[in-house]
Amino acid sequence: MGNYYSEKLSADRLRRCYEIASPRIQQYLRAEVDFVLERIKPDAIVLELGCGYGRVMAALARKARWVVGVDTSVASLMCGLSHLHGVNNCSLFAMNAIDLAFRDRTFDVVVCIQNGISAFHVDQQRLISESIRAAKQGARILFSSYSKNFWEERLEWFRRQAEAGLVGEIDFARTRAGVIVCKDGFTATTVNKERFHALTSKLDVETTVTEVDESSLFCEITRV
Repeated sequence: MGNYYSEKLSADRLRRCYEIASPRIQQYLRAEVDFVLERIKPDAIVLELGCGYGRVMAALARKARWVVGVDTSVASLMCGLSHLHGVNNCSLFAMNAIDLAFRDRTFDVVVCIQNGISAFHVDQQRLISESIRAAKQGARILFSSYSKNFWEERLEWFRRQAEAGLVGEIDFARTRAGVIVCKDGFTATTVNKERFHALTSKLDVETTVTEVDESSLFCEITRV
């Protein structure tokens, strides 16, 4: 299901997911962006993995010197050109996050939030390693997943998306805490604290895992 966000949940359909979000989901989304913004300096060059139509990039660009967004969905990137119209310190590229076409040690901050580490459906170890490769020494690499305390809100948001026809019908018989299964084959998983530490334990990095807003679990990696 690696092409789900390119073929089914992209561009205006992806934007619609955020439009139907409840106030509590909106709070979660703002809290994630705020957490990232606190870690960006005004002269930073920032890379966002899975940028979609530029929802997060627009906020990051107000603080960073330059923001680069990559996504596998050309439709979402085209939508991003419109969404980011007038924002002059952003660039968009069609690119896979596990095979970045950037030189080593290019970025001050690398961002992959809203459970991208699971949603991309790629090798998570390779995703993290490639993110670190593209980051400068001392750079911060930020991955987020969902907190277990946010399960009910997350499931309700997914239910709204399914009822709107944006994702497949939820298979409640197979859906359980941390994992949402749709009848069209799509599966949305979660990365917990132990998994984040396991993914980074053999790398030359410092790792901190923090719960934010009782909704997100942030893995903050510093390249040493």
